[in-house]
Amino acid sequence: MSDKIIRVKDVTFEYIRRDDEDNVEEITKALDNVNLNVNRGEFITILGGNGSGKSTLAKHINGILYPTEGSVYVDGKDTADEDLIWEIRSTAGMVFQNPDNQIVGQIVDEDVAFGPENMGIPTSEIKERVEESLKAVGMYDYRNSSPNKLSGGQKQRVSIAGVLAMHPKCIILDEPTAMLDPEGRKEVIRAARALNDVEKVTIILITHYMEEAIYSDRIFILDKGVIKMEGTPKEIFSRPDELKELRLDVPQVTGLAYELKKAGLKLPDGILTKDELVKELVKLKRK
Repeated sequence: MSDKIIRVKDVTFEYIRRDDEDNVEEITKALDNVNLNVNRGEFITILGGNGSGKSTLAKHINGILYPTEGSVYVDGKDTADEDLIWEIRSTAGMVFQNPDNQIVGQIVDEDVAFGPENMGIPTSEIKERVEESLKAVGMYDYRNSSPNKLSGGQKQRVSIAGVLAMHPKCIILDEPTAMLDPEGRKEVIRAARALNDVEKVTIILITHYMEEAIYSDRIFILDKGVIKMEGTPKEIFSRPDELKELRLDVPQVTGLAYELKKAGLKLPDGILTKDELVKELVKLKRK
């Protein structure tokens, strides 16, 4: 078994707009010869501005879109093979931006059970899966609640539990916090990190919030359908000038540390958290 759970090989994707007579009006290249591998158990983040191709790439990994050129393999299976598409989507589950579009049950328990029921899982096992999934995202105490009474962050955690109950090896989170307030965003990212740390689920996070990327193993920066940068959070955020050219920022703490360094303080590159910054400032004070 390969240690690569996702392989994106030479993928180009074009959106084709046609007129009323089916003539090609416009061709937009959303992905341009993208190559990307994700290891089992890895947490990766894909960053990019609006129109960079992030969500288009996510939909390729889940088999919602198919490459114009190139191939995508999920756990060794080619997403272009229509006979394998259900297996592929069970292996790489997807959580979308708006949790309301993904919640179907009248109560939380029912909603999380929906996926396993459609997979034909026995009732006794579904009950176990629902319980373990809700516990994994910290929503077990809300199992008998109506999703309509939950906050945005709680709804999104229920959506993640619904995917998790299908026992995927990988979860793709496509801008899962875009519609949430800061507290809701923290809840969802905490849940994703816990699934990765404890359950060893591979996480692919698509976001435009820099702070959400700092806990990743690796970050990929997309711009106009091309991967422009790749590296650890420290490596990526140590290059704020290059990120600025791509119309991206760095986490607030990283930006502050960078400005302090420019002002003459001897700080290391790529400081990512408040704790790191405080630690380095204390060191300087002691010196």
